[in-house]
Amino acid sequence: MPRAAARPAAPVILLTGFEPFGGESVNPSWLIASALDGETVAGSTVRAVRLPTEFRASLRVLRAALRRHEPRLAVSLGQAGGRAELSIERIAINVDDARIPDNADARPIDVPVVRGGPAAYFSTLPVKAIVAGLAARGVPAAVSQTAGTFVCNHVFYGLQHALAGTRVRSGFVHVPYLPEQAAVWPGAPSLPLSTMVDGVREALRIAATHVGPDLKVGGGAID
Repeated sequence: MPRAAARPAAPVILLTGFEPFGGESVNPSWLIASALDGETVAGSTVRAVRLPTEFRASLRVLRAALRRHEPRLAVSLGQAGGRAELSIERIAINVDDARIPDNADARPIDVPVVRGGPAAYFSTLPVKAIVAGLAARGVPAAVSQTAGTFVCNHVFYGLQHALAGTRVRSGFVHVPYLPEQAAVWPGAPSLPLSTMVDGVREALRIAATHVGPDLKVGGGAID
């Protein structure tokens, strides 16, 4: 009896988060990614990968994950203490300028992420459609015009550079502190893990299914 043909593997959504840094014991970006690992979103399987919070090693791990999973969509998450909402990043810039050392004690200052690379890359996610979709679900979200100059921007730029010229959508989302982190920083905003997991799940769904140009709505900043 002929053997049944193997079912083709479901397409993959690559979702990355970071290990803790800066004296923190947890990083919500990884807790969110790991919570969604293995879920099916818009017909694709989410595969979570934890990145080291290190300039040099982070892109090695990211590139290996891209080669292994060949995703249809790739989104990186990072912690941004002090922000009050899910920040859908618009642009990555080609500079590392570390205010603090990374987890390998490296502190590059005014060094390009990719020598000879473009000055910047835009996200290829429908950032405004994502913000609108999250707002409709009651999840605080906003377009962000800067991903900083630490390892988050380093990974965001490296991701966009790796996928430039392909049809794979990709981008970066910053997430706030968890309540237990904010408790030691008086006045710092936070969101519950469950809210952020729901928000990122919806962001992935919108990113995977949105057709056509992004929404033409205001999302800029005055300062």
